[in-house]
Amino acid sequence: MALLNFRKRDEVARPGNAALQALLTGYSIEVMPRTAEKVEDFRALLAPGTRVYIAHIDGTPIEDMVATARRLAEDGFPVMPHFPARIIKDAATLKDWIARYQGEAGVDQALLLAGGVAAPQGDFHCSMQLLETGLFDAAGFTRLHVAGHPEGNRDIDPDGSDANVAEALRWKQEFSERTDAQMALATQFAFDADPIIAWCDRLRAEGITLPVHIGIAGPAKLQTLIKFAIACGVGPSLKVLQKRAMDVSKLLLPYEPTEVLTRLAEHKAAHPDFAVEQVHFFPLGGIKANANWAIEAGGAATRPAAAQT
Repeated sequence: MALLNFRKRDEVARPGNAALQALLTGYSIEVMPRTAEKVEDFRALLAPGTRVYIAHIDGTPIEDMVATARRLAEDGFPVMPHFPARIIKDAATLKDWIARYQGEAGVDQALLLAGGVAAPQGDFHCSMQLLETGLFDAAGFTRLHVAGHPEGNRDIDPDGSDANVAEALRWKQEFSERTDAQMALATQFAFDADPIIAWCDRLRAEGITLPVHIGIAGPAKLQTLIKFAIACGVGPSLKVLQKRAMDVSKLLLPYEPTEVLTRLAEHKAAHPDFAVEQVHFFPLGGIKANANWAIEAGGAATRPAAAQT
């Protein structure tokens, strides 16, 4: 059963849930250069030290990516830019990007992924090839995250299995064991806790011990979530949203991730070795709405200094 919450804001349980507060502590959030431009002051929204991923959409100039990284770094936030393999022309381009991020923004961490384009535009087609260049290690990057797919990935496994994804994860696990980089799986978003729990259990059973930073869609209109879920290839969770959309009484009510996160938090409290280490938010309904929800749901644990009185 999917665990979605469409209750009015004043009906939602807030900071009384210690397990939820614990899970939300240290959450990360994702921005793009064009969405970051709309935020006047990130320090008024995010707690000090919040990791901010910068999504690199095909066609975004590297100059815009680096400028956004520099702004966030100057505001005191650890920055984790995306490195989508399929839009990187060659090793020289990759080396240039790494040098720019380091030299202009002090970046020492990255999310490596294949990227959303169907065909490679250069020499790389997957994150493993980026790792194999050794350029991140040579540049002293201390943290490298790679993608995870709790509900599978049809681009990687067109037959609906997870054979290719599983093989790639085993390779990344082995890579983490022979290098000094801190690694984690940053996942696609999902709306149901049960598939996430089952996926994490399966990882452990197969010897994949990389910590999971679980992707969660932030507060948004239901129509917005369905649009993004289709575009991003979200699995069974999409059916849950479509079912909700058939109920006219709920169609216009905002989605909030309270229930799915509460379920994961309670599971984590009962099973401390549960692979989910942190929450990573996709602010599909806006950065401000997501940050404000996290403040209310997590209480002081995630309240930015600028918002404290």
